[in-house]
Amino acid sequence: MQTPFRLDGRRALVTGGASGIGEHTCRVLSQAGATVIVADLNRDAAQKLAAELGNDASGVGLDVTGGASLQAAFSKLSSLDILVNNAGIGHVGSIEETELEDWTNLFKVNVDGVFLVTKYALPLLLASEHASIVNIGSVAGLVGIKRRFAYCASKGAVIAMTRQLAAEYAGKVRVNCVSPGTVHTPFVEGYLEKFHKDEKDEVRAGLHKRQPIGRMGKPEEIAHMVLYACSDEAAFVHGAILTIDGGWTAL
Repeated sequence: MQTPFRLDGRRALVTGGASGIGEHTCRVLSQAGATVIVADLNRDAAQKLAAELGNDASGVGLDVTGGASLQAAFSKLSSLDILVNNAGIGHVGSIEETELEDWTNLFKVNVDGVFLVTKYALPLLLASEHASIVNIGSVAGLVGIKRRFAYCASKGAVIAMTRQLAAEYAGKVRVNCVSPGTVHTPFVEGYLEKFHKDEKDEVRAGLHKRQPIGRMGKPEEIAHMVLYACSDEAAFVHGAILTIDGGWTAL
């Protein structure tokens, strides 16, 4: 009997792949046999992780908002089977607290980045027999969260793009979205340092408590959901919004 969830012989590219959910996704996909391209704005960190992964992994500096330079980067690839659109940034604020610059910057990375990377990766994916796109969304794209106006809007756009691509490319490229709840990553610790420096422990405890199961998610848990979504075992999963949120959206 074949071992399930194997990706032997496939090439995967993960944006924002050098830290947090992206890093763990790179590790899990590599362990499943994929040759991973760690793509990150921090080229040194991407190359360092690639060296740890082995299995012909490579690390590249990639700005998902890069336009022409982004197109050039994909033109150098000979093949691609899996694309994980993970790169993203956050913002805290209600509509009253959100400036146009905040909105523009967030959409440039979270929305334009997914659009551009997918656009330039698509010719390679269409040439693959096992093509899969996994977008990293958020429960923030499914429910309203206070003081996350721009972030909710950007992740709602990611979910909408997922569904449109699934409709457009059914039978050619599987497209799904993994939507986590709050995950304990360096991103969260950075948020605590920036906005709650003098009360990090209390706010961190509140973030754990906000999840119905009583704790934040672990990045490796999200990574394994990504692995499932791009594996042959998920061949009938297409256009799905896969929530992994400790019960948040159930309530």
